[in-house]
Amino acid sequence: METFTLANGDNIPVIGTGTNTYGKEGNQYNGELNDDFSALQSAIKAGYRLIDTAISYRNEAGVGKTIYESGIERKEFYLTTKIPAKEEYIASKELVEQTVLQSLENLKTDYIDLYLIHHPIEDTDQLKQTWEVLESFVDQGKIKAIGVSNFSIEQLELLKTFARIQPVVNQIQSNPHIWNNEIIGYLLKNDILPEAWSPLNKVTEEQTAKLTEIGEKYGKDWGQVLLRYQIQRGVAVIPKSHNSEHQASNLEVFDFELSKEDTTMIESL
Repeated sequence: METFTLANGDNIPVIGTGTNTYGKEGNQYNGELNDDFSALQSAIKAGYRLIDTAISYRNEAGVGKTIYESGIERKEFYLTTKIPAKEEYIASKELVEQTVLQSLENLKTDYIDLYLIHHPIEDTDQLKQTWEVLESFVDQGKIKAIGVSNFSIEQLELLKTFARIQPVVNQIQSNPHIWNNEIIGYLLKNDILPEAWSPLNKVTEEQTAKLTEIGEKYGKDWGQVLLRYQIQRGVAVIPKSHNSEHQASNLEVFDFELSKEDTTMIESL
């Protein structure tokens, strides 16, 4: 698995698996938890080592249990989770600390590779105190890196004014529906890794046809072309599938390189 090097010197796999519908009835985000993590098991078997979860997904404990029971050493995995921007988690420093400790317990680990703030915290004082607690866990070695998710350039600039440890990742939506090119350019210039959630979602039939046409040159399908495009421009990707064949297919993106002509075509979608 290829990696990107983060600003703190750690390496993160360029492709991982999302988990927001794993362990739930009907594979639905809001479905009841059913402890069926077979999709995560097959993803791990396929070779995924970047595992992305969140407290809001309600399945941290199931993700942790599945990873623990895989029999693969903890150091082989890169675990990401996220704290919600909700009062019940961030109203005080004590609540933030309790939240992080609960994540550690849920994930059955003594350290988390990457801890993100899931959505912007509008109250600056709450953002500052949340970030300070996350920094303290980095100091203790219980979190290796900290970052954010769904933050705008303006929100990142605000964070920069008081952060002792700068964010190493901003996880944002990026796909043909909304490339988010402006913020990706900002992130790359500021040594913050852009990480795309839903990289294969919201693709129209017309876009799929064009991507399929490009893929035929390389013996690849439209999804592989789309993932390769993101990786090639310095963006980590977190596709998610419940289908073991699709999971394996999404990892087959390291044996070809898109031409300049083809990347220009993809950018225009």
